[in-house]
Amino acid sequence: AKRLPQAIIIGVKKGGTRALLEFLRVHPDVRAVGAEPHFFDRNYERGLAWYRDLMPRTLEGQITMEKTPSYFVTKEAPARISSMSKGTKLIVVVRDPVTRAISDYTQTLSKKPDIPTFESLTFKNRTTGLIDTSWSAIQIGIYAKHLENWLLYFPIGQILFVSGERLITDPAGELGRVQDFLGLKRIITDKHFYFNKTKGFPCLKKAEGSSKPHCLGKTKGRTHPDIDQEVVQRLRDFYRPFNMKFYQMTGQDFGWD
Repeated sequence: AKRLPQAIIIGVKKGGTRALLEFLRVHPDVRAVGAEPHFFDRNYERGLAWYRDLMPRTLEGQITMEKTPSYFVTKEAPARISSMSKGTKLIVVVRDPVTRAISDYTQTLSKKPDIPTFESLTFKNRTTGLIDTSWSAIQIGIYAKHLENWLLYFPIGQILFVSGERLITDPAGELGRVQDFLGLKRIITDKHFYFNKTKGFPCLKKAEGSSKPHCLGKTKGRTHPDIDQEVVQRLRDFYRPFNMKFYQMTGQDFGWD
């Protein structure tokens, strides 16, 4: 039968959500939608029946999942997901907000090569060093602020925070935590991964429903442009208090500072 998702990867953009979903789909008890449904941010008026219809068929005991990273920063998403089911398990993949912002910019740059430089978009005023927090690339990384919105509707124990950095350096370890959180048997282990030196991140030895090795597509692991180090430092200083607050809220130190 098709069921509404019991677990959703809600964020964050350029954090490693696609990698996490691809890795999880190796598990026989996980069934997930490939494309991002964007139901709770863009398609909500289509209704839950439309949403359910997008889901893959599952057997008893299997978990239905989807991922749409923009949910984490969407004001209405927590209330909407909560009204679907208060018991929905939420997963957020986070990574260093400075590298996340640069990665976000790199993705946009690949589609629109004539956009302004990263440096000029970062500041409202370069002389005063005032950071432009309205730019989405900067805005998304203020994790503590977005999390406060989710905590109005969900207890912190119902949200798992996955480190985008550890997803690369120790995929099996992070996947172990995710499987425990979802109440799944720990089937995905280090024997499922190999490290691809060219790409600089782990790949699956065998993907879901295939016997061939599988790496994420060409759009993943793009080379970042060189960013002025002074600007990077300004951003580090800007994010530090928000990171500290985020570590306190989640009880996890992600080691970004």
